[in-house]
Amino acid sequence: MLKYIGSDLPSLSIKEKKIVKNSLDFIERDGVLIGEPTGMEDTYVVPNGMEKIVNQIKFRYKNKPMFITENGYSSPDLQEKRVNVILNDVKRVKFHLEYLDFLAKSIRKGADVRRYFIWSLMDSYEWLTGYNLKFGLYYVDRQTLTRIPKLSARWYKSFLTENTTDLVNIKAYA
Repeated sequence: MLKYIGSDLPSLSIKEKKIVKNSLDFIERDGVLIGEPTGMEDTYVVPNGMEKIVNQIKFRYKNKPMFITENGYSSPDLQEKRVNVILNDVKRVKFHLEYLDFLAKSIRKGADVRRYFIWSLMDSYEWLTGYNLKFGLYYVDRQTLTRIPKLSARWYKSFLTENTTDLVNIKAYA
């Protein structure tokens, strides 16, 4: 990053680092959580944050090209193991649709965003939680290793090929 951004790369004091760390521990305003919790501890759904952070990076780093990587959603119900519920991941579709909507607003305002990557293609082993978190667009049966597309996989394919953004008719992809 130092080679790419050079002197624009910020350096933080110990006090600033503590402020950043504390702000990442929870997302709240006036003592009230501002987003729906996800399956990952201390992580919340705040779609308008996408527009805010992209605009901030655009301004701070003179609109250098950006790549949005590993943006994903895992249900907060980690105990839910029924495959039919896992495959009908409407909240994941809603998550990506809303985040992409706010990203599009930044792009329309001139942000140089080159790529957006969903985390992840399939449910995989997450370093801190094993197989409990399910970020994937495809469910993986751990017994047979069969990969089954979730509702989100069918929606995302349609979004990419047909520019489908209709959340109301999301069941059409089931």
